[in-house]
Amino acid sequence: MAQISASQWKLTIEAQKNASLLQTAEWGSVKAAFGWSPTYVMNEAGGAMILFRNLPRVALGATMAYIPRGPVIFHNEPQKINDLWEEIHRLCRARHAVFLRVEPDFWQNTAEAEFLRNSMQGFENAFSTVQPPRTIIVPLTGSEEDRLARMNQKTRYNIRLSQKKDLVIREENNVSAFMELMAKTGERDHFHVHSAEYYQHCYNVFKESGKAWNLVAYYHDKPLGVLMLFIHGNRGYYLYGASSDEERNRMPNHLLQWTAMNICAANGCTEYDLWGVPDEEPETLEAQFQERSDGLWSVYRFKRGFGGEIRRTMGSFDFPYHPLFYRLAATFYRRKKAQQASGVPQN
Repeated sequence: MAQISASQWKLTIEAQKNASLLQTAEWGSVKAAFGWSPTYVMNEAGGAMILFRNLPRVALGATMAYIPRGPVIFHNEPQKINDLWEEIHRLCRARHAVFLRVEPDFWQNTAEAEFLRNSMQGFENAFSTVQPPRTIIVPLTGSEEDRLARMNQKTRYNIRLSQKKDLVIREENNVSAFMELMAKTGERDHFHVHSAEYYQHCYNVFKESGKAWNLVAYYHDKPLGVLMLFIHGNRGYYLYGASSDEERNRMPNHLLQWTAMNICAANGCTEYDLWGVPDEEPETLEAQFQERSDGLWSVYRFKRGFGGEIRRTMGSFDFPYHPLFYRLAATFYRRKKAQQASGVPQN
């Protein structure tokens, strides 16, 4: 058991083809530039990148600890995994963590999820989630025609239509066009947008490792849509994207997604993660997607057509080290969410 360096973790995680992008050393580097402090720990059976961040409104020096889409399990050895948790807890206490949040990268109702959950003694369901627990995974096996055949008829038609609409997809190293459309889309669809510095740094870090593509769809030199694609191991990730209100009949987002899927397949990926749909059961999603447009419902209407499978992770779990401070944090969060829902202005 040892705390290891970022470079050591990078070598380890590269060999774990099913590990999440959010457990890579590159993701730790991105987060380190924006207020988080990554720490890496590993033994023979598994490892994790733990992110620490100072907590506001509590005692000076208190932190939150977070394991995004981890830990990574190498072997199902219960005692070794228990040892890993003990070391993680030791590090969290040493960093004055009020609580540890863990969002594993195992799908609900699988043997892997059951094994990990059984090892998580003392954890409780988290009062909130950081990453969206439910997503759509698109298989990339077979030829381009095989991938098109798995899509619904309308999506397949729109992809072929987009290829005839004088669109040009460019990969750009500068995120200025990306940021322009992200700002407009965030304002239009009411979602949080990071700073231009964040997106540029994120792209630069992963591009240096050959794992990022900043794709922009142009029509006569006017950007209509953007998609930032990331790849790790067997999976491609659609983390960030945006579009213009103009020239929607040209279907730029369909062409961007199709381009991203083909890039993933060419780089050895077997699946593509569309990253985030409403956290509802598939039956509810299918019953309500035509009527609802709040939250992630509008993007579900778009994403469902690409022939993927709806999946849900195990969820989000917290281990409180200081129960009183933890309950205060949970109460503050719930009160803030309730105020937002009721329209009360936030300071």
